[in-house]
Amino acid sequence: MKTKQIIEEIANLPVKQRAKIADQILQTLNRSHPEIEKAWVEEAKRRLKEFDEGNVKAISGGQVHRELREKYE
Repeated sequence: MKTKQIIEEIANLPVKQRAKIADQILQTLNRSHPEIEKAWVEEAKRRLKEFDEGNVKAISGGQVHRELREKYE
């Protein structure tokens, strides 16, 4: 099967299946290292704990974008 045929078949699948296929393909291009993955999981848990305990405050993505535009434009 040629690449074009594969892409055409994938394009006809439901969104969730296409997303799963895309994720799996990306994983083959960007192999992770177990120690790095473990460190990211620990960091995510630490950040969530800080948020849950009220030690940090969340801000919206829109606010982040506004602040970045103001700073760099």
